[in-house]
Amino acid sequence: MRALLAALLLLAAASAAAQAPDFTAVVRDGGAAVVNMSGGGRAVLPDLPLADEATDDPSLLRDFVRREYGPEMRSLGSGFLIDGAGYIITNAHIVAGRAEIAVRLADRREFEARVIGLDPLSDIALIKIEASGLPQVRIGDPAKLRPGEWVVAIGSPFGLERSVTAGIVSALGRTLPEETFVPFIQTDVAINPGNSGGPLFNLRGEVVGVTSGFYSETGGYSGLSFAIPIDMAMEVAAQLRAHGKVTRGRIGVRLQELTGELARALKLPGRGGALVAEAFPGGAAMRAGIRPGDVIVRFEGKPVDSEAALVRHTAGATPGATVEIELLRFGAPVLARVKVDPARVAAMPPAVKAQDEPLGLQLVPLGTALRVERARGAAQRAGLERGDLILSVNGTTVSRPEVFFALLQAAGKGATVALLVQRDGLREFVPLRVPR
Repeated sequence: MRALLAALLLLAAASAAAQAPDFTAVVRDGGAAVVNMSGGGRAVLPDLPLADEATDDPSLLRDFVRREYGPEMRSLGSGFLIDGAGYIITNAHIVAGRAEIAVRLADRREFEARVIGLDPLSDIALIKIEASGLPQVRIGDPAKLRPGEWVVAIGSPFGLERSVTAGIVSALGRTLPEETFVPFIQTDVAINPGNSGGPLFNLRGEVVGVTSGFYSETGGYSGLSFAIPIDMAMEVAAQLRAHGKVTRGRIGVRLQELTGELARALKLPGRGGALVAEAFPGGAAMRAGIRPGDVIVRFEGKPVDSEAALVRHTAGATPGATVEIELLRFGAPVLARVKVDPARVAAMPPAVKAQDEPLGLQLVPLGTALRVERARGAAQRAGLERGDLILSVNGTTVSRPEVFFALLQAAGKGATVALLVQRDGLREFVPLRVPR
């Protein structure tokens, strides 16, 4: 009986092993086209929240990264080659404002890269190195992805090159707050600082997304990560390659979520469509007679099932072109012909604003906190360091630099504020005196 039970257990284990996905071919074939990018700067290293679990002395891991990258270069993020001539896709926020970008290939060769163009709205940038005969990724179709499907990311978390993580697709077409343009792929793949800009592969070894960010309250991976669909990234890259910029359309409406109650009140057959809450004065929609309460259901023959879908359709329209928009006005079908306006160009915020200089602080949003990229002057005297996560100011949570500085301005010159700061996985309050 025991022998039979043991045999059954061995059979079950063998069956489970046979069903487990094998990522080695994906990493072998696709990994050759993944690159790591470094930039000039003073010798500062990223926060490593798991270092205490890895070693008795967290500085050992920091020393490893320092030895690997040297005192004057630091890892910025990841990218991947899309052709053999040296064109690389990465995230716009990685390369924006960088005077020096060094690209290291999988074969350890290094090149200086130049920025062809970047698009802050999609967070996609195209850069180039002068080389030929390079490996390149195979492009997949993100429309074929399904929740539950296995995906693999390759990148440089915390500067540790060629790190491989895997997980499943958690959701598709995810719209994040203030990011209505991009239909993100949500996954549970472990993504950390340094993974940004790298490829997300399916099990066929095709790139289906560009890893762009993760949600965390600690600064480390917490189960939610996001990728930009590769078809959108390739469209942006094509425009950047041809023109150095991306042109998008706009019709000038403010949209509202269409709830079941509103659908019934507006005499709609279902909840599909984009509800117009406001048509901006002088905008394309107002000129075409679109008004509040209208529900847009088709754009140039393409179905509009949500407000995010309409934003994507209008963004992809050519400014100056006339498009047909089908809408429902209290249940009655209406056809509007709209001449598309050019969208306002979104500028990449400077790394350090003029108002930041008195404190010597350079801050970047990271989830629900602010990551310190540079600390000089008053900030340095207070004990802040690069890699610190600022969680709150006098008990008020901060996730945007402008909110942080507004709170300091409200406190007044000469005042001392209490910053809740996380460093090396530990939280503590730091008193910061606002300069007079």
